[in-house]
Amino acid sequence: MAKAQGRVRIAACRCGQVAFEAVEEPIVGAACYCTSCRAAGEQLEALPEAPPVLEADGSTRFALYRKDRIRCIRGEGLLRAHRLTPTSTTRRVVAGCCNAAMFLEFKGGHWLSVYNQRFAPGDQPALEMRTMTKDRRAGVEFTDTLPSYNTHSGRFMWRLLTAWAAMGFRAPKIDYVKGEVHGTAG
Repeated sequence: MAKAQGRVRIAACRCGQVAFEAVEEPIVGAACYCTSCRAAGEQLEALPEAPPVLEADGSTRFALYRKDRIRCIRGEGLLRAHRLTPTSTTRRVVAGCCNAAMFLEFKGGHWLSVYNQRFAPGDQPALEMRTMTKDRRAGVEFTDTLPSYNTHSGRFMWRLLTAWAAMGFRAPKIDYVKGEVHGTAG
């Protein structure tokens, strides 16, 4: 990870054996309502003694960080991958010690979507937008002024693109996640 100046946040599993250090502000703080995130959230929450993943409205809160601004500072060997299907290119990574969902990674992506609950309550990055709201559960309505997009908006994609450009169009590999999650409900 390149040395960056600025705010440092720690994202830790429930029991504290796994932790990541994230520097600077995230690319964006988002709540995703897509069917895949909801299905994965339900599966991850069904793991033995797993902490919550989904918000009350069925969304999954993420803070998206450039891969060069986040690093595992302890517990690397405890990380396990979870995929919705054996051929899924998206993986969600869980701390095997306490089944806490840590982050989501898109194959070839230059960022990690860190589950917001992994940050201490007073240190969670702000929610800036909702994405994939077309997939939200029936009855979920928004009554605030937070930007809410049916899909991934131009604003969301622009934030990802400008972060990638700032990284020199690199996509660092996260190659230390070695095992798979066992005991999922679905």
